[in-house]
Amino acid sequence: MEERKTLPIDIQTSKLLDWLVDRRHCKLKWQNSVLTIREKINNAIQDMPENEEIKLLLSGSYIHYFHCLRIVEILRRTEASTKNIFGGYSSQRMKDWQEIVSLYEKDNIYLVELSSLLVRNVSYEIPSLKKQISKCQQLQQEYSRKELDYISNAAGARDKFLTSCRQLGITGNNVRQELLSLCKNLPSSLDGIAEGTRNLTDALELYEACVEFVCGSVSEPTVPMLRHARLKGNTTVYEWRTGQAPVAIERLISAENAEAQPTEPTDTIDWGDDGTSGTDQSDGTDWGISVVNNAEVNSQEQGADVIDWGESTSAAVGIDVVECGAEGVAKGNDALTVLENVETRNQFINELMELQVFLSQRLTEMGEEADILSMNQFQTAPTIVQSQDVAKVVAMTALVRDLVQRLTNVKMRHLFMIHASPRYVDRVTELLQQKLKQADAVGAKQYLMVQKRQQSLEEQAALEPKLDLLIQRTKELRKLIEADVSKRYQNRRVNLMGVLV
Repeated sequence: MEERKTLPIDIQTSKLLDWLVDRRHCKLKWQNSVLTIREKINNAIQDMPENEEIKLLLSGSYIHYFHCLRIVEILRRTEASTKNIFGGYSSQRMKDWQEIVSLYEKDNIYLVELSSLLVRNVSYEIPSLKKQISKCQQLQQEYSRKELDYISNAAGARDKFLTSCRQLGITGNNVRQELLSLCKNLPSSLDGIAEGTRNLTDALELYEACVEFVCGSVSEPTVPMLRHARLKGNTTVYEWRTGQAPVAIERLISAENAEAQPTEPTDTIDWGDDGTSGTDQSDGTDWGISVVNNAEVNSQEQGADVIDWGESTSAAVGIDVVECGAEGVAKGNDALTVLENVETRNQFINELMELQVFLSQRLTEMGEEADILSMNQFQTAPTIVQSQDVAKVVAMTALVRDLVQRLTNVKMRHLFMIHASPRYVDRVTELLQQKLKQADAVGAKQYLMVQKRQQSLEEQAALEPKLDLLIQRTKELRKLIEADVSKRYQNRRVNLMGVLV
């Protein structure tokens, strides 16, 4: 028996209420009694003396039996003047709290209430607060991850915008105006490309010699457009067609395309006229015909791209096709330069590619000419064919490839589209601005993630003190219950198991 008295009493916290009822420390139906006591406590606290300790006891905590005992002790000091000759108190405050303590002690209501509080804190309140804090931490991580994603996406959208601008040869500060300014440089760019064909003399002679060597005499010259551009540059279509430079050039702008041009002076596209128009320019629209000398020819509005760039070529040109009237006068498409006109530009590019393919094939053949058969095959070839080495042909190929790239790159393709239709400027501007709008939208989402993370941090900061306070009070409840039960079993040690706080 003595040994049994020294053994601790272990009680599973989740079964504490059942344990108290089974051992008849408390009654099974105790809830109604607790409701009566809680009502009396709520009435009693309405009239309390000014005391800092009492205020601390009543501030936001659940008032239980041991709080009531402490309040009675304090009232014994504050209400001492109300004590009568029989040792009782005439103070209603003291009577109210003494009654509350008495009701608590009846049938050990206080013990079962404290046990109920402990079980609820351990099983529900503390896990719930921990779960909320954990959820806040998870949300903060998720918001931080999304913020980084949005930062990356916004930077990606801006990079795409800048990349597109670089491809077009603009800075992106004023997309529309910069695109319109590019059109002014288109004629000089095309002239520069035509000028570059003068460097193809060796390549053209090699190609012609190889064709004559393999096929014999040919009735038509090889790559005639390239030869024309090499000798005369980016001439008018009239000169290419007739072989004679025009005496004058008449450029007729159709009403449909003229109306498409913006009327604001800052948005008017310079289609290559040199300002010698004979029309009224007050509204920014040219409805007439400009006549310039051949030396003053610049560029004129023209349509679609060379290769199929995804745009229809039929609706691209805003110039009426007019047959040459007076002798030596270029009109309509004849007034365009060979690199402005769709048909002749296509021929120019096709001939460049034809020459490029030939040079590539020739490089392959030169790499295989070490065998006897190939050497014998070219023994009777012209000197220009036999004298070429790999390095020279590689240099020729690079020159041709450069001209093809200059004429078919992204910037030039867009310039041809813009040159063909002023409305295309609006389309490109809108597409580029859309990338910036996307970046701004993603930036707004990034800011929203920052706000949400801050809200989650604030929520966590508010929950953590509540959890700490609840854990502290739960530990106090545990000690009070263990001590009370221990007194009932000759001060044996009592352990409430499963209180993970």
